[in-house]
Amino acid sequence: MKTLRAYLSTLLIAALVITSLPVAAAPAAPQSMDLVSTQSVLSADRAGADRERINEILARADVQDQLVKQGVDLDEVEARVAALSDAEAQQMAEQLEQLPAGAGVVGALFAVFIILLVTDILGLTDVYPFTR
Repeated sequence: MKTLRAYLSTLLIAALVITSLPVAAAPAAPQSMDLVSTQSVLSADRAGADRERINEILARADVQDQLVKQGVDLDEVEARVAALSDAEAQQMAEQLEQLPAGAGVVGALFAVFIILLVTDILGLTDVYPFTR
């Protein structure tokens, strides 16, 4: 019985050592210990809210009708809104908020047109052929 116990304990120790080697040898994943400032969290939250506001306005049927009449692809508009930087999204949302009630459609279309025009002139997009 003592020999069986000695044999089993040796076998158990060897099995535990062999199974723990991959865990001990694996490199530890680097964990970011950076602190997150309140300002960075608030700015990220505001940027998301600005993009939501822009998307809400662009989702309206009358705005989409006007964009189609202008010859703008709706998928292209969505892609460009997603590609806006946080500062650009904030500026566009502020412009949309300053528009008077009832005139928001024209102003929103004008803002989208200007943004599309500027990105087309910079060569980032290819929407308007007259910018070549």
